[in-house]
Formats: sequence, C-alpha cells, structure tokens
Amino acid sequence: MTLLGIGDFARAVRLSAKALRLYDEKGLLVPARVDPVTGYRYYAGSQVERARLIGWLRRVGMPLGRIGEIVAMEPGAAAEAVRGWWGGVAAETAVRGELAAFVADSLAGAPPGPALALRSAALSDRGLVRGENQDAVHAGERLLAVADGFGASGARASAAAVAGLRRFAEGPDPVPGALLGALADAVDEAARRVPARAGTTLTALLPAGPRLALVHVGDSRAYLLREGSLSRLTRDHTLVQALADEGRITEREAASHPQRARLVRALTPPAARPDLQLRTPRTGDRYLVCSDGLTTTVPEAAILRALDESTTPAHAARTLVTLARAAGGPDNVSCVVADVAAD
Repeated sequence: MTLLGIGDFARAVRLSAKALRLYDEKGLLVPARVDPVTGYRYYAGSQVERARLIGWLRRVGMPLGRIGEIVAMEPGAAAEAVRGWWGGVAAETAVRGELAAFVADSLAGAPPGPALALRSAALSDRGLVRGENQDAVHAGERLLAVADGFGASGARASAAAVAGLRRFAEGPDPVPGALLGALADAVDEAARRVPARAGTTLTALLPAGPRLALVHVGDSRAYLLREGSLSRLTRDHTLVQALADEGRITEREAASHPQRARLVRALTPPAARPDLQLRTPRTGDRYLVCSDGLTTTVPEAAILRALDESTTPAHAARTLVTLARAAGGPDNVSCVVADVAAD
C-alpha cells in the first residue's frame, strides 16, 4: 500500500497540515501510519474522500463533533443528517434576519403592522413525585410565559419572574426601536425580585405589533407547530447542551446524560442574560411554551401529535400534561399553548 506523507496528502485534499493534525487528535481522520520515532504522519489513498468530506463540512461551519457522527454514517443517512443540520442553521439565520428587519424598520420609521390575535390556555401540574409545584405560568393576550423555579424559594422565584413580565406586558408599549432594550430591562428587574439562594428558568412570548418577542433563559422551551411540522425555537442553557453544541457529546448522549438538568444560565439575582428573538407569526400557527417536566418525559414526536390533533389550546395543554403524568410525572409540568387567529 502506497502511503502519502502529511504534506503531500494535505495538498491532495486541499487541507492544511495543521487541520489534518487537528482531525487526527479528534479521531476524525486517523493516519494510516505514524513513524514511531519522528511522529510523522502518513495517509493512505483510500482516505482522500473522507478527508475531502470533512473539509467541505468544515467549510460550511459544521462543528467537529457533528462531523464525526456524519462521517461514520452510511451515505444516505449522512445526506439526511447534513440536510437536517443545515435546516437548523438556516432557522437560526432566519431569526437573526427578523431582528435585522425589525431594526431596519425602526430606523426607517415604518409604522407597525396590525396587532396579533392570540387564543391561549395554560395548565400547570405538580406531577406525581414532587411535593411542591415550583412552576409559574401565564396565558393572556399580551403574555405567554412559563417559569420553573429551583432552590428553597423556587416557587417564589418563578412567580416573581412571571409577575415581572406581566408588569411589562400590561404597561405602555415602548417605542418600537426600544422594544428589545426595554424587554431586557424588564427581565433584569424580574431577576432582581427573585429571592436570594433561588433561581428560575423563564421562557415567554410577548406580542409586539405583528411580531412575537421571545425571551428565554434556562431549560424551559418554546415550540412552533406550523403546517404539521414542529420546530423548537429555543436552545437549553444547560451544561449538556453546551457539550453537544461543542461536539463533545452527541444529541442522543445528551438526552440520557446524568447532568442534563444542570443549568449554566438562569434567572438569578441581580441580573439575567436572556436570549431575545423576534418572530413573524402566521395565522394558524400554534405555539407551545413548556417547562422541562414535559420535554424530559415526553418525546417530541408525541408532543407534535398532541399539538396537531388537539382542537383547542386548552385541549392541547391538558393532553400534554396527561402524557407527562402517564410517563411517571417525575417533575412539575407546565404548558402554555396559543393559537394565532385571524382577527
């Protein structure tokens, strides 16, 4: 078998020797032979296609951990995985596009569009194991929110977080260009009201003219059901999600990781660092905001079916809570479901 030194192989696959050494360290492209004295790497001609695939995936920005999963797949499965990953990237890009459009409209003095019409329902349940319900929920025309408290005063923390956003939602509308800043200030004020040695997650949707503002910190989640397809709108602020984003563990490993509930960001005094998004809803959309008591027990496929088959937001919320209890109800579970209606 003819082997190529790392320099010749790098030129053949249009990658740098530095990149090849990195891929070797990560186990993505292990040399066919390494000189035991000099440490010099040699590669086989059969490794060219794998090296080129890794190079192309890196050029489109895919994390090394995800690349490792894809190059280990059969071609058909790998193709679907690449399409799925790019769909997520495109969705995140679209979110940034909404923010850019909002800023541009604000600078241009464009008049706001018609206000949204939301029909919503909320349900919170203690579950079958916990002695106290530390979740707080709100469903109204101007606020959809779920907070999941923790610590000795977790129930007070979640209630304070939701109350802080209610005060914002029920107050005067901020100038459009100042909306996101005012919302961030409201979240900081809510964090200052959280008791010491306690904290809470907070995920909320607030109508802003024709758009929805999304506030998120922690591991409660927001989902969108649109035309029969379920999209997750938030990323968990957990250690396990960070490891998955960095490619150090797979999404499958993350789902059963012993530290999957360990938060790296939450609403704690004196201030918070939430994710803020703007989204453009459509008539017929159905939104779900929920605590992790649902998502850690009920698969997303079952969540999709419940949302898609329920006739009303209240029916959907009851069905989802029932599914979590049927799965053992190990945690408090809270759901807010809202439909975007033609007004």
